[in-house]
Amino acid sequence: MVCLGNICRSPLADGLLKAKVKNEGLDVFVDSAGTAGYHVGEAPDSRMRATARNFGVPIDNLKARQFVAQDFQDFDLIYAMDSSNYNNILSLASSAEDEAKVKLILNESHPGMNLAVPDPYYGGDRGFIEVYELLDEATDVIINNLKQ
Repeated sequence: MVCLGNICRSPLADGLLKAKVKNEGLDVFVDSAGTAGYHVGEAPDSRMRATARNFGVPIDNLKARQFVAQDFQDFDLIYAMDSSNYNNILSLASSAEDEAKVKLILNESHPGMNLAVPDPYYGGDRGFIEVYELLDEATDVIINNLKQ
């Protein structure tokens, strides 16, 4: 799960998918990162932590890290929150195999539409809830795909 700073969208996607993986008893490792290093080592944004807690998905223990080329070797799927981060991830790919691992997360719930998960950082509380709803739906599809 990758966004820009790894403090809003990607930690929520990380927490949602981890909870669903655990609930389904699947053997899947989930992590998140940001394409920029602005917030490395920081906890997720307090507003996103509160939103996640309100929906029963605590993400307080997560710490931001930057996406690195090694992630292509460590992960089978890499979900970008928007096209800008998608392109930033691809810039680190060293092969067509690496590139094939990268997907826009909302294409899981809205196939082929190339929609972005909006960055709620500069918006109000409703923006955080909207991001939760979008990522909850997308991670449901991911879980269903993993179970097949």
